[in-house]
Amino acid sequence: MSSLVKLDGTIKSVFGIKRENRVLFPLFGTKVHAGFPSPAQDYIEDYLDLNDYLISHPAATFFIRVEGYSMINAGIYPNDILIVDRSMEAVNNKIIIAILEGELTVKRLKIDKHGVYYLMPENSDFQSIRIQPYMDFSVWGVVTTVIHQV
Repeated sequence: MSSLVKLDGTIKSVFGIKRENRVLFPLFGTKVHAGFPSPAQDYIEDYLDLNDYLISHPAATFFIRVEGYSMINAGIYPNDILIVDRSMEAVNNKIIIAILEGELTVKRLKIDKHGVYYLMPENSDFQSIRIQPYMDFSVWGVVTTVIHQV
């Protein structure tokens, strides 16, 4: 784990992946109904390793803990863990981890028809950032999953 300097209080820490041991969890073949209840069945369909399900590119994937409220309307809250894939292309409308002036932040990437990049918060209390040519800016990775406690 490493602590980082934060641009706007959105990144708390970064974690790498260790694939020393696999942990398998039972995957039940019966779906859970969100409407009217159905009798439960004790049928295990298979065993699921969350690494296989959530991580496409292990060598390029990191976990980042969130701090701050700029992305709450995207369902990203303080202490959530983001799974970030550094091998994915950052395209318009993706949520990314960006390095801006040497500091990490999580924002939605917007690219206008002229190729101008914007880092957009998902909370009206925060302002968007227009990336200027003189700014030190790069995309660190694309957020693929949010791990959020309910």
